[in-house]
Amino acid sequence: MAAENVSVVFKLYCLTVMTLVAATYTVALRYTRTIPSGDLYFSTTAVCITEVVKLILSLGMLIKETGSPVRLKNAIVEHVFCSPKELLKLSVPSVVYAVQNNMAFLALSNLDAAVYQVTYQLKIPCTALCTVLMLNRSLSRLQWFSVFVLCGGVILVQWKPAEASKVLVEQNPLVGFVAIAVAVLCSGFAGVYFEKVLKSSDTSLWVRNIQMYLSGIVVTLIGVYVNDGEKVLEKGFFFGYTSWVCFVVFLASVGGLYTSVVVKYTDNIMKGFSAAAAIVLSTVASVILFGLQITLSFASGAILVCVAIYLYGLPKQDTSKLRRQDLPHDSKEKLIMV
Repeated sequence: MAAENVSVVFKLYCLTVMTLVAATYTVALRYTRTIPSGDLYFSTTAVCITEVVKLILSLGMLIKETGSPVRLKNAIVEHVFCSPKELLKLSVPSVVYAVQNNMAFLALSNLDAAVYQVTYQLKIPCTALCTVLMLNRSLSRLQWFSVFVLCGGVILVQWKPAEASKVLVEQNPLVGFVAIAVAVLCSGFAGVYFEKVLKSSDTSLWVRNIQMYLSGIVVTLIGVYVNDGEKVLEKGFFFGYTSWVCFVVFLASVGGLYTSVVVKYTDNIMKGFSAAAAIVLSTVASVILFGLQITLSFASGAILVCVAIYLYGLPKQDTSKLRRQDLPHDSKEKLIMV
């Protein structure tokens, strides 16, 4: 989809905010899970609260879109209360996203923010594969090449994981990598599934978001009960919450909205630069906050991942339709003879 014609300043603003949100979210989440500053909160409750905030934000955007309380009421009644099949359809990405968000907490409890940020870019080939299988799209040779380059970069990063000297909690890099792998698979499938649902009807994006977040709240509440039910009843739903935890929930909530804006108003190359910049910022923050020791394999892998993101975002060259004047003279004669 081509980016809409808006000013360069607005595009840069969107990308800057998205980059800062992505990098800050990863670093802040890592900080809340590894730097001892009191009682550790329950990650399942944080995921649930994030869904609630997303629902509130989506309702606000739908109010702005409909323009009147009557239209808002009609939209909610029609698409929520009178559409159980649509709610059930949107419960699929709700479950998958709930698993993904919980895996992010588990991964950042065991891996550094910079390592996580680089490895999480595996979502690009996963999303590409789901797009090919579920939406019947094709990838260019350059995109396939960039996918292999990206995988090679991630392997280098994980070959000899960088260690953080200021993290005092016990970590298991293998558990962290498995968690990222699950999160990547969930991200690729859920994103493409949601896109397919969006394009199957003319229903508003914000209505679809509301349907998904309602299902998401139910799913995450079940997750709270199954994983931390007894502890939550004993210590409280908001046990261990600090201003940093609230900040993480806020970033997770607004990150999706800014991602939608960036997808609408920018192109793949600019999004690639944003992802690369988020990797650089996460690395710098990890060195300062967590004492991350940069290794040669990590640096090489991170550079390869950034290059792969850039190559993947390059526009496809359509060679199926050549202009007649660009063909050699002999070719024109052959075409006439045929």
